[in-house]
Parts: sequence; C-alpha cells; structure tokens
Amino acid sequence: MAGEFGAVLRRLREKAGLTQDELERRSGVSVSTIRGLETGKRGNPRMTTVRQLADALALRSGDREELLGAAVPGRRGDGADEAEASAPEGGAEHPGAAQAGTAQAGTAQAGAAQAGERAVAPPAAPPPASAVRAAPAEAAEQLAKAVAARWQREEEQRRVQDPYPLPVRWKAARESLTDHWANIRRLPPGAPSGPLDLSGRLEGIAETYRSIPSGRLVVLGRSGSGKTVLTLRFVLDHLRSRTPAEPVPVIFSIGAWDPTAVTLRDWLTEQLTRDHPGTAAPGPGKVSLASALVDSGRVLPVLDGFDEMADGLRRPALEALNATTLPLVLTSRPAEYAAAVEETDVLTSAAPIELTDLTLDDLDHYLPRTTRKTDRSDPAAGAWQPVLKRLREPSPDGSPAPLATVLTTPLMVALARTVYSDTPEHDPAELLDTERFPGVRELEEHLLDNFLPTVYRRSRPGERGRDPERVQRWLGHLARHLTELRTPDLAWWRLGHGLRSSTRTLVTALVTALVIGLVDGAMSAAFSGSLTGGVLDGTVVGLLAGLLFGLVHWFTYTATGKDVQPSAVRLRIRGRPRSTKWRAGSRLVIGTLGGAFFGSAYGFMAGLLRALSVHAAPASALETGLVDAIVFGLVFGGATGLSFCLLGLLETPLDIVSAVSPGSVLRADRRTVLIQLCFWAPVFGAAVGLGAGVVVDLLQGHLGRLVMDPLSSLMLGTISGLGGALGYTLTLTAWGQWCLLARVWLPLTGRLPWAVAAFLDDAYQRGVLRQAGAVYQFRHARLQSRLAQGRRRG
Repeated sequence: MAGEFGAVLRRLREKAGLTQDELERRSGVSVSTIRGLETGKRGNPRMTTVRQLADALALRSGDREELLGAAVPGRRGDGADEAEASAPEGGAEHPGAAQAGTAQAGTAQAGAAQAGERAVAPPAAPPPASAVRAAPAEAAEQLAKAVAARWQREEEQRRVQDPYPLPVRWKAARESLTDHWANIRRLPPGAPSGPLDLSGRLEGIAETYRSIPSGRLVVLGRSGSGKTVLTLRFVLDHLRSRTPAEPVPVIFSIGAWDPTAVTLRDWLTEQLTRDHPGTAAPGPGKVSLASALVDSGRVLPVLDGFDEMADGLRRPALEALNATTLPLVLTSRPAEYAAAVEETDVLTSAAPIELTDLTLDDLDHYLPRTTRKTDRSDPAAGAWQPVLKRLREPSPDGSPAPLATVLTTPLMVALARTVYSDTPEHDPAELLDTERFPGVRELEEHLLDNFLPTVYRRSRPGERGRDPERVQRWLGHLARHLTELRTPDLAWWRLGHGLRSSTRTLVTALVTALVIGLVDGAMSAAFSGSLTGGVLDGTVVGLLAGLLFGLVHWFTYTATGKDVQPSAVRLRIRGRPRSTKWRAGSRLVIGTLGGAFFGSAYGFMAGLLRALSVHAAPASALETGLVDAIVFGLVFGGATGLSFCLLGLLETPLDIVSAVSPGSVLRADRRTVLIQLCFWAPVFGAAVGLGAGVVVDLLQGHLGRLVMDPLSSLMLGTISGLGGALGYTLTLTAWGQWCLLARVWLPLTGRLPWAVAAFLDDAYQRGVLRQAGAVYQFRHARLQSRLAQGRRRG
C-alpha cells in the first residue's frame, strides 16, 4: 500500500500546485518524510502524518477519503491504527490528537472497505509493533527517564525547593504579541473564538500548557524573573503526568542556535546527540535515533533564552520557527521578543504569557525562612524582619524604595539570600542605605559583585577556600570567552576557542612536534645506539610531524570552522549489542586517503632531506624524495585504512539512560581516546612495519633498488605506531585538544587554573555555574555579562 499511497499523495500535491518544500512549510512534515512517502521508501504512514498532509493540501471530502483509504491497509487491525495515532511522525500534536486519530483511522478504513481496494498482492505481514516505529518509541521512553533524572538532580542542586519555590506567577501577554485565538485554539474557519484564561502559578505550568490546543507557548519575563526555573519545573511536571502518546520535553538553549547556518531540526538533532550521546545510535531509515526522534515529533523542544541570541539572528530564528508547526515552549525577555515580532510576525499559533513581579507579601513569607534563628527570646525573629518592615513604610515622595524594586525578581532574591541569609556576619539592613545605594542599578551591581566573594569565602568539606580575586579573573575569562562565541554553553572541548585560530593551530603543531620528536628521538637512539643520531632523527621527524599534523588539524577543523567533538561511542570487545552495525566503507576511504597524503608528504620530505644530508645532486635528491613518497604513501595509506576499519569493529553506541554531565562526557571521551591509543599504536605500527616490507618487495626494480632490512622495518613500525597514535590524539580528538589547550596553554598564560575540571565542578557545586546536559552555563546571563565586563575593564 505504500506505493499506492505515494502515488496518490504525489498526484494530489501536484494538483494543488505545491512543491515538496512548500508542503513541508504548510504541514510541518519534513521534506525527507514527504519524499520517502512519495517514492515508497517510507511505508505504513502514520495517521497523524496523513491528517497533517490532508489539512495542508486543503483536500475536499472525496480526495481526503482517497488519501486516507490509500494509507490504511484493509487487513490491519484497529490496534495498529491506534499505535500509529499515538506515535506522530511529522510533528507532535496536542494530547487529544491520539483519540481523534483513531476515530479518523476507523472512518478511513470503513470508507476503503466500502469503495473496495485495488487488486494488489497482499502485503507481507509486518513485524509486531512495526520495528520501524518500535526503535524511536522505545528510545523516547528511555529519553524521558534520562531527562527526568537529570533535571531532578539539577533542581536539587539549585535549591529550588529550599525551603520552597518562590511564587512565580504569570498573566496573559499583551495582544500585540499574541496570534489570532482561532489559530491558537485550532478552530475551523468560521467558528467563534475567544481568548483562553492563561493566568497561573509555578505549580500549574504543565496544566497551562496542556490547555493550549496548538501546543505552542511563549514565556516572557524580564531579566531574572524566573523563566529558567519555570522551564525546569515544566519539564518535570510534564514528564510526571506524560502519556506514551505525548512527546518528551527537552530543554535546548536556543541562544546557541544560528538559524542562518543550520535548520531547526538539524540543530535540535545535534543538541540532542550532544546532551544524550546514546541517541547517536543508528535508528530506522539509516538515520540516528536523535534524528528519528526529532523528525517523528517525539521531542517537545523547550527553547530557553531567545533573548540571548545575537541581534541579527532573532528575526531569522522566528521565521524558521514559523515555518514549522512543531509544538514548543519558547522563553524570552519581552523587549527582545517584541523587537523580533516587529520585524517579522508573532510566533504562529503561540499563546504568550508574561511573568509578574514578586510582592512584599511573597518576601515576607520567603526571606525570613532562609535565615538562622538568632534571637532566643523570639525564635521567629531574623535579620530580614526589620528590613521588610522598613520596605512597607511609605517614602516621602511616595515612590517605592530601591530595594523593594530590586527584590521583585527571583534572581535578585536568590542573590540577596546568598549574600545575607547564608552569611550571618552580613546584615541586610545595609541595603537600605540610600547614600551608598541611591538607585536600583547600584543595588543590583552590589549583589552581583558580592555573590562570588561570598560563595568562595566558604570552604567546602574537604577543601580549602579559593582566592576570590583569582577566581573572578578565571571566571571573567570564561564569561568573555562565551560572549565572544555568542553562546551561553560553556563546553570543555571548546575552551581553546578563546584563542585566535592561528594561535590555536600553532600551539597544536608545536606541542605535537615536541611530543613526537621526543618519542622518535628516544626510540631512534635505542635502536641505533647513537644519541647524536637519535637527536637528529627526532628533530627532523618531530618538525615534519608537527607541520603535517598541524596542517591536518587546520584543514579539518580551523579552516572549516568545525569543532573537535567528543566521541559519541565507546569501545567494547565483549557484550556488544547485536543491533550494532559497522560500516567500513567510509572509514576505509577516509583512512586510506588521509594516510596516503600524510605518508607521501612525510616520505618526500624525509627522502629529500636524507639525500641532501649526504650532498646528493638536486636531481638525485628529488628522485629519492619521489620514490620515498610513493613507498611511504602506499604503506601509511594501507595501514591507516586498515587501522580505522578495525577500530570501527569495537565501537558501540552509548546508552541513552546513561547520566550525562560535563565531567562524565570528559571522562568517557578520555577513556575512549586512551583505548583508541592503546589499540592504534600496536595495530598501526605492525601494519606499517609489515607493510613496508611487502611494498618494498612489490616495487623492487620498478622504482630502482629499494632497501628495507628487518631492523629498519621494526624501528619504522614502532616509531610510526607511537608517533601516529600521539599525533592523532593531540590534533584530532576532543580530549587531546583539551589536554593541549585547557590543561597546558591556558593555565600557562594565566587564563585558567591548572586543575580546570575540578575548578568548573567546584563552581557548579557553589552555584556559580549550572549544568545543561554536556555543558556548563553561568547561573544567569546577568552574572555572565557582569563578569565579562569586569574582565574587559581588567
């Protein structure tokens, strides 16, 4: 039936005068899915997808019935229809869509039975629950467990429930930022429509979202108003009451997205793979599980930080979001969102809400419960009661006190709690000093500037306190690094990007040359027994290897603007899953070509230098270099291709439910690289040593007289194995770049401490940083901005 459905879909699309791209924009179904359905490569289309396509084509009743009938094979039972209705493909719908899909599927099935189907051979019996759908469905459930566990830990780390969550409230945003209510409520043309009551509190955010038929919500709030905590609570509450038919809410920091360079779906796939490496495993249709989850609508994007995008990217980002019908949650400051709306349009079918300020009653209930009891005669008394009492007193001019204005946002309340409630020697009464703090700006800067000294004066168990001035310098470098990269994500594998690209490549080449030169010199001296010969050979080989590996690093990453990403696989010999697939073709080609290029360049330069060192004629030296280029190109090309292929046999995908944090990703990548190093060195060395003898025998006489004695083969294989493994590790792996730049160069130049990983984890434990999957982020954009400004002034 897939072929019949594809033919019907293509005919109706062409009848409507739409291209596949235009149909994607109207329906929200990806163009790859439409193309697969029309060509028959995608079988058994889901009813939610069929309904989206039918709605986008604006089909009349007869054409709609024909499309639905072609999509539903007559011999399938109602259970299969229900399974399809509960697993959307081209974009998730509101929770009630599953029941509607079942009803429509039954109608289409009855219509197909009455009209009679074409005489076609009965399709082969599909596997139970359809293996094509089972993999993403199972992965979605595992993803839900991983997301819930992660954000539960993060909520505990942020002390959101200590002693209880601040009362974040919201109201409906102004009409100029709101789409037509008929679009939000998904009403048919002509149906009466009215606004929804969207007011609520933090504990009801999941219910508020479910009350929006379009499944699209925009959360607006000024800086520090609690948007990030609201998204965290939404994810946890939504997962707690989620049904298998609903998508999994996943938080994405949209400030890191460049809509002019990558599409929304591709970016969501990349971020999902980064934060959940297990989703990099192969899924149905030769795509990754992450791509299958995004394309099938099993992920509900919670896009946090629209206001953190660069000014020129918000308009194309909003246009890209409007080009899809994906359900989503978007957070932003009101001014930035309003400016983007002014340039283009509101977010289609989205209901916006705006967070409101905290009140003095909220502060009366919250702040006194965060301090120690100091007055034995009155156990309920604390340092905040006199301050809060003063804030209720009217001012001479009738305007609110600056402190009352500052403490209307959860961020400033949290900073005030850290500086004064958690530090008994500090008295919050000083915040009422209008001579010292004449306005709101001075008070906010005071709280921001005193946050770091406060949290770093306290020693954590088993550790000494850190010098706040040095900490502020290191964190200021990181804040400026993120500001220059225009991203809120502090990724350990990108710490070196704070350097200029030329500096980064030069440091990589020099350190690689030094390491390989030392290894080559020591091994050459051991084999030859001559220290002078070892030093000379190590110097030549080190310089050549540094130059070549530096060029490889430049062309692979620097020139293309790509990042050295952590490995999304692990290496296992035993207990490998049967579903693991190994594709050797691409590895063989890339490894062979790369090895041949490196070997040819190395052979030519080594042969040329060796001939010139014995005062050979220029023509003879050139001939020697060309002969060595051919020999070493063949040897290194074959050895590299073979090693890459064998290495692929050991790779298996990570588990989706495995805990992911910056530290765990770093440790996993280090473990994978070290295993690769231990595997690469002997395998590559043996392949080079044996291959050299084989190539010399095969080319003997064709290129003149070639000499390769067993000792030379052994020395070549040993040095090549160690040098090649070290060069690959330092220049082409994320952990190698981390060691070079973050552990050596940046601490050497005073930008970061020597124990970088421990410093970042300590900052997270103290509440300066937060974890967002595989990366860190500053606790708040205001804190990052303040630190970056201080670093520039310094």
